[in-house]
Amino acid sequence: MSSILEQDIMYLTGVGPKRKELLNKELNLHTWGDLLEYYPYKYVDRSRLYSINELSGDMPYVQIKGHILSFEEFAMGARKKRIVAHFTDGRGIVDIVWFNGTKYIYDTYQINEDYIVFGKPTIYGGRFQFAHPDIDKASELQLSQMGMQPYYSTTEKMKKMGLTSQNVEKLTKTLLQKIPSPIAETLPPFITAPLHLISRDEAMRQIHYPHNKEEMQRARLRLKFEELFYVQLNILRYASDHRRKYRGYIFSCVGEKFNWFYAHNLPFSLTEAQKRVMREIRADMKSGKQMNRLLQGDVGSGKTLVALMSMLIALDNGYQALIMAPTEILAEQHLQTIKDFLKDMPIRVELLTGIVKGKKRKEVLDGLLDGSVNIVVGTHALIEDPVQFARLGFAVIDEQHRFGVAQRAKLWNKSDNPPHILVMTATPIPRTLAMTIYGDLDVSIIDELPPGRKPIQTIHKYDSQMTSLYQGIRQQIYQGRQVYIVFPLIKESEKSDLKNLEEGFEALKDIFPEFTMSKVHGQMKAKDKEEEMQRFVSGETQILVATTVIEVGVNVPNASVMVILDAQRFGLSQLHQLRGRVGRGADQSYCILVTNYQLSQETQKRIDIMCDTNDGFEIAEADLKLRGPGDLEGTQQSGIAFDLKIADIARDGQIVQMARDEAQKIINDDPLCQKPEYEMLWKRLKDLRKTNINWSAIS
Repeated sequence: MSSILEQDIMYLTGVGPKRKELLNKELNLHTWGDLLEYYPYKYVDRSRLYSINELSGDMPYVQIKGHILSFEEFAMGARKKRIVAHFTDGRGIVDIVWFNGTKYIYDTYQINEDYIVFGKPTIYGGRFQFAHPDIDKASELQLSQMGMQPYYSTTEKMKKMGLTSQNVEKLTKTLLQKIPSPIAETLPPFITAPLHLISRDEAMRQIHYPHNKEEMQRARLRLKFEELFYVQLNILRYASDHRRKYRGYIFSCVGEKFNWFYAHNLPFSLTEAQKRVMREIRADMKSGKQMNRLLQGDVGSGKTLVALMSMLIALDNGYQALIMAPTEILAEQHLQTIKDFLKDMPIRVELLTGIVKGKKRKEVLDGLLDGSVNIVVGTHALIEDPVQFARLGFAVIDEQHRFGVAQRAKLWNKSDNPPHILVMTATPIPRTLAMTIYGDLDVSIIDELPPGRKPIQTIHKYDSQMTSLYQGIRQQIYQGRQVYIVFPLIKESEKSDLKNLEEGFEALKDIFPEFTMSKVHGQMKAKDKEEEMQRFVSGETQILVATTVIEVGVNVPNASVMVILDAQRFGLSQLHQLRGRVGRGADQSYCILVTNYQLSQETQKRIDIMCDTNDGFEIAEADLKLRGPGDLEGTQQSGIAFDLKIADIARDGQIVQMARDEAQKIINDDPLCQKPEYEMLWKRLKDLRKTNINWSAIS
């Protein structure tokens, strides 16, 4: 069976060399099996007949049965005619309209013969009409077997070469007739039976030609489950192998450094969420397995404090720790934060980024090698070869989406055993996505803010209300606060009506002549950007005009207003990240979303969600539903491609969970992938890994 599905698509009746090339390029279809897994994106119910007096103008595709009463022709300029057939079912009359093909129409359709007409009804001149519908002789069509008509996505190039949805359907029909039944199974009965999943043969035939909605839904459930099950099995197998291969350092002692810090330097009591996460990390560190944990928490939830306390446990056990940040400015802020936390403690903390050069750099490198540097804070520079440690035991990576699996692996080689790894992210990731993207990491969540933090107020304003907005900004600055103003673009683009940062900056200087401003965008040299940011951080400038480069990791507790212009152009996660730049001090902070009046329904929904909630997880779930997994902030940048053919991580959360539970049972029972009863699963996983699924991105 598998050899039939591996046949080149060119040899399927109706394809040939030219269409093969097109299907390869446009849809990545190379074999019969690829076409079998090219699923319809929608269906139209063809099992039901409507009578003409039931029609309405807002109906989708419907079918009616009747006969042609007469033909009429209307001239449409030189050598063009519109042909109209007056069609009745005895209860009313509709028009069938063609704009070309005169000879074919008169040769094919006869007056008083019964036909079934399938198309979309519209109203023209007070009468229902169908333009270029599908028409079949009623005697040749068995409605009971028609069921749901599948529709397949096609591209413009395909349509030009005659490969419309209808043609793809014909190819699929031919294929299903050629493939002997049953299509080979890919899941054993001990998985499918308890979950009441239909066989793969039924699912494949019914997904393309379901007789009714129930059949279609059963087929979709089976195929979605199968796809997600193998993704989860792959991730869990990888994580299990990793845990088996890599022993972790055992940090059994909570000693002097941790206890001194907890007793004397802790700035405020830990929240219950922070305590829970510390217990989870503590259990990992003494388990003898290497920790790989993702720490999620909104901006300001106290992730850095948890990370520092975990590093102190490593220090108490005689090891070094590092914290790696995506940008130099964020690394410097972490350094400052950690030094403030550790004041008066005999712990050597150093910075290692691109700007640490010469003698100072050598001192830091020597200190890491001889063990006198306890904690090092840096950027990607930390994973370069010249950086060697005496005993690296704990690594914190901030903002996971800037670091891939490959970079994490480089860290593992800095030690005899790989260090324990804690990945921190302020981009809340919906559970279903976290299970798939970060499936090899255990997840901890800090879901409450420290006491005393006031929730940020988010307000939606229109372009026309700018004067009052400027007044509000003035009042905040006179009270000693600072303000961010974010533009979506740097330079005016011909196709775009977006406000432009350069012009906007000049205009704002005229509007606020009494204040000083900084300007930051992605195309500035790193050094200039750092300088401008530093001026704002130190309070020398009151307003920072920027693009989204500030969305990650700028900590200015005195900034209390975030104005986002053209907010309709930003995704939910991005708006939430930008909002997180304020609200870091004790004062009430504000996020102002400025848009024009013409907002689509989806955009209005995004703005409303932002105004209604500060909960990052709620926002991330909504974003996933609105935009799908490929566009989510962070996943886009690190190139995570979900080559899923039928499942949808945003909408199939329950199936993701079901698939993960089943995959976990298999891994628990057969961690070495050797038991004969699971042979089908391991073989299938091996075959899938040879395909074009981007497995490395998924795990």
